[in-house]
Amino acid sequence: MHISVLQEPILALFRAIKLHSFVDATLGAAGHSLAILSEHPEITQLIGFDRDESALAIARAKLPPSALLINSNFSKMKEELSKRGIFQVDGILFDIGVSSMQLDRPERGFSFQKDGPLDMRMDLNQSLTAEDVVNSYPEEQLAKIIYEFGEEPGSRRAAKAICQARRKGRIDTTQKLVDVLSSVLFRRGRTHPATKVFQALRMEVNQELLSLQVGLEEALSLLAPEGILAVISFHSLEDRLVKQTFRKLSDDAYSILTKKPIVATRQEFLANPRARSAKLRAIQKKG
Repeated sequence: MHISVLQEPILALFRAIKLHSFVDATLGAAGHSLAILSEHPEITQLIGFDRDESALAIARAKLPPSALLINSNFSKMKEELSKRGIFQVDGILFDIGVSSMQLDRPERGFSFQKDGPLDMRMDLNQSLTAEDVVNSYPEEQLAKIIYEFGEEPGSRRAAKAICQARRKGRIDTTQKLVDVLSSVLFRRGRTHPATKVFQALRMEVNQELLSLQVGLEEALSLLAPEGILAVISFHSLEDRLVKQTFRKLSDDAYSILTKKPIVATRQEFLANPRARSAKLRAIQKKG
């Protein structure tokens, strides 16, 4: 079941302003959007972005017919909104990373806990899959991705094992990759040996850091005076990117609303383990 992360802190941030227009840049199952709508009856324009058509279908069944749902990457937010005559919005929310809906579907290939095709595409219309990365990238490039995006200290061992295994046969399922990784990487506490490699592959396939950088710039340029941008991230690289972007803009035009990232309470973490690594940062455009 999908549970929206850090919902109460998100609501508290947006209570400070009137929201006539709101963009959920990562709509998913629309949990955050529904909560925002319930607190802001003044909203006349709710816009949701998602690369995943199946997620949009789920959200469409829950949201009012007036909601504008766009099947696109949030890195194209400004272009997509300008096509529709929208040039300013009052609030924007990003909830970065893979959703529990995607993790729970073996056929999407995001999870090492369920066997399925090695896919990992958030947008099923794109061509590059995790299977392509694992079976065609040179060893050095694989090691670099695993180290930089997964922060896996055994990145070279993992890349070498992948390249040796694929010479014997194509690695085309999540279980085949887990078997390869489990032979050279080790469990750290409760963390599965494949965790960081799967994360790195997902970030490479979906170009997540590049999309986030562009998406943040687009979102900030769309904020109306006193508008708020809030970002939930689950990875240290993403959080660092958000923090640095906000700091650069912390001047006469913008105010950072979160001096330190907001994290889940123990109560939320126990109810929703996905919240453990969530960090929320927010910035407001000055009036």
